[in-house]
Amino acid sequence: MGRSVHHPVGLIHKSAEVSDGYVLLTTHGGAHATLLDTDGQVVHRWNSDEGIVHACLLPNGHLLCRTKPSTIESIVSNIGGVSSSIIELDWDGGVIWRYDDPFIHHDFERLVTGNTLVLLFKELSEEITSNIRGGYHTKEDPKRMLGDVIREVSTDGSTVNECSISEGLLYEDDVICPLESRREWTHGNSLTVTNSGDFLVSLRNINTVGIINKETQRFIWKWGSGQISHQHHASFLENGNVLIFDNGSHSKGIDRSRVVEVNPEEDKIIWEYTESPPVSFYSFHLSSADRLTNGNTFICEGAYGRLFEITMEGKIVWEFVNPFLSPDMKFDYLTNMVFRAHKYSTGYAAFDGKELDPSAYASINKSYIGGAKGHGLIIA
Repeated sequence: MGRSVHHPVGLIHKSAEVSDGYVLLTTHGGAHATLLDTDGQVVHRWNSDEGIVHACLLPNGHLLCRTKPSTIESIVSNIGGVSSSIIELDWDGGVIWRYDDPFIHHDFERLVTGNTLVLLFKELSEEITSNIRGGYHTKEDPKRMLGDVIREVSTDGSTVNECSISEGLLYEDDVICPLESRREWTHGNSLTVTNSGDFLVSLRNINTVGIINKETQRFIWKWGSGQISHQHHASFLENGNVLIFDNGSHSKGIDRSRVVEVNPEEDKIIWEYTESPPVSFYSFHLSSADRLTNGNTFICEGAYGRLFEITMEGKIVWEFVNPFLSPDMKFDYLTNMVFRAHKYSTGYAAFDGKELDPSAYASINKSYIGGAKGHGLIIA
């Protein structure tokens, strides 16, 4: 959905049914991670000169985040979702841990062991590349396409395990969308761990969400072909179901997005959210959805920087438009796009003993609080 330059930014709507908590957002291509209260006020910020493209808040109050991509020309240059590092910041923004690799992209997860899962690109062989189906061909097609790997790294940065997603795929089934190039096979864009310790992944280019057994490194569940299109952020719910932001881009129908909850045992959508008319809710890329502890769902419509919370009945109880702009990482314009946003309950351990005072950020808050309109603030 297009947004007028006169559209209000900041808090658009709040009702009594909104869950208590704090929202963590980052502007795509920016250098800040921002924590908001339910009144849409900034209560804490982290800064990194390396950029903070996506972040999550750890129980100890540290921020685990993905930086901007490397400026050195390489085979992954200008691919969406690429970063040069994963860094861990303390509450005051000091770097206390990092993992550097220019092939890092999209997602990561801190394990209970203290190790970190990282999603990375890896060149495939010429033989595998020649067998991959789909995508459109050009004279610039690489002889070796990129595949995705899941790497577990220890606190000292050494590799503990590595899982090649491509090795579990089938040429005849896992076909690239005809509107995508043949630079990558799958373009994984989310990674998380299931209750049993297996890997839940979202593979955008082949419209597939799947679970990979950690031990055998083979898929034990794959779903999505003909059901979803160029999806993002598959997350595992406590009831065993999978929540997915279905972008709907390059689909056969109208351009629209939705959030779906899928039962993997039945391969069936048991809940979904869309808007009326459907085209009023659409993000071509980016985006996320989290199920909250009170049963509400927190959604990031990433392309337009729109964050909102809904009940299971689809009622919007909180809505916010990102007022913070940064230069786009590929093109010459300012953007308020959000790769992914998260909401944490007020009882989350990360907030224990922390001061969350909007008055400490009064100069920022007064710039957009109260119905400000326009593109927002240039705070990269």
